[in-house]
Amino acid sequence: MRLLHIDSAITGEQSVSRQLTAATVAAWVARHPGTQVEYLDLAVQAPSHLAAQSLGFRTGQAAATEIERQENALSEALVSQFLAADVIVVGAPLYNFSIPSQLKAWIDRIAQTGRTFKYTDKGPVGLAGGKTVIVASSRGGVYSTSEGGQAMEHQESYLKVVFGFFGITDVRFVRAEGVGMGPDAKAAALASAEQDVQAHTGVAANQAQVAQAA
Repeated sequence: MRLLHIDSAITGEQSVSRQLTAATVAAWVARHPGTQVEYLDLAVQAPSHLAAQSLGFRTGQAAATEIERQENALSEALVSQFLAADVIVVGAPLYNFSIPSQLKAWIDRIAQTGRTFKYTDKGPVGLAGGKTVIVASSRGGVYSTSEGGQAMEHQESYLKVVFGFFGITDVRFVRAEGVGMGPDAKAAALASAEQDVQAHTGVAANQAQVAQAA
């Protein structure tokens, strides 16, 4: 089994989402010995935001300059890495009611027609199904328990939609919210997140296929 571990928080050792992804990956590997883990730190290796030079994978045009060749190669490397993974653990802190721009830039690179989705006469169809995505979600406030909070957050809701667009129906959340509301609230949030880790690191969506292939 191949696991892709992604962090996107820019706060380094102070990051709660990084703490949660590390715990999630460790729990997964403990339960699934032999898992191959690949790590991508988007705060360190952030792909550039899409520009005219990086649209080759969308327009289908061959690269004409060295910059275009480099950008195309980066997009290909990222989507190939994503498609090769059976499990993706994504650290996604809430920044200004959404996700870090580095994580959005990564999503823009892997959202490729013919690779992760396609259009048909009946609408879009995801091509990356069968994977398990575990999102380590951290939030300073509490957003999940009220209609107002749910309307304000575009972090978990966005990620569930975009991975669903890619055909991934098994999207799980390890959530720590209220971490900015004082030490007691943070401790309670981390304890709740630990329960999520234990609940969500059992069987992968494609467990049977991986075992059969082995």
